[in-house]
Amino acid sequence: MFHDKQIELQQHFDTRKLSERFEQTIIQPTINPEDQAYIADKNMFFLATVDDKGQANCSYKGGPKGFVKVIDEKTLAFPLYDGNGMFMSAGNVLANPNIGMLFIDFEQQTRVRVNGIASIDLNDPLMAEYPEAQMVVRVAVRETFPNCQRYIHKMQLVEESKFVPKAACKTPDAPWKSLALVADVLPARDAHLAGDGDNPAAAVNRA
Repeated sequence: MFHDKQIELQQHFDTRKLSERFEQTIIQPTINPEDQAYIADKNMFFLATVDDKGQANCSYKGGPKGFVKVIDEKTLAFPLYDGNGMFMSAGNVLANPNIGMLFIDFEQQTRVRVNGIASIDLNDPLMAEYPEAQMVVRVAVRETFPNCQRYIHKMQLVEESKFVPKAACKTPDAPWKSLALVADVLPARDAHLAGDGDNPAAAVNRA
């Protein structure tokens, strides 16, 4: 699974045999039952995507616990909710489907990586299970493996974001949509939110 430059560094730091052992043991082409349960219990993860020029982008994705669905040992699915309208992650997936997902439990100080091939279907039948989702991303797993927990800082969840969509409950509007900066370019569905003031940085932070 390693390319020449990775092997070059492994040889330099004398970890070539160690890397081969990990490839033979903990790095798997499927999600084992333990990691399936781990992923299904999470309410956030970090998503790495790459564009058509090979430029990387990393994004935080949050939702209710279990918003990443384990379809089977080779397939995951998750929703993309309303964001800033740039569609950096989704656009990258359409241009280059290779993605990485990093799940972290800050309370237990554990993490799991999943790499795979993503696809987007705007009419995915799972859309009905995700209130206010704009689309669903499905991931065909290429490899998954746990990571060393040494450098994970121990933190505790205070509360989940009030902006996470829920069934039969109105989601608050993002404060940044009331900025004069974007008043004339909001999509039609948000035009009623356009305002004429506020500090851009403060509004983005509140969102």
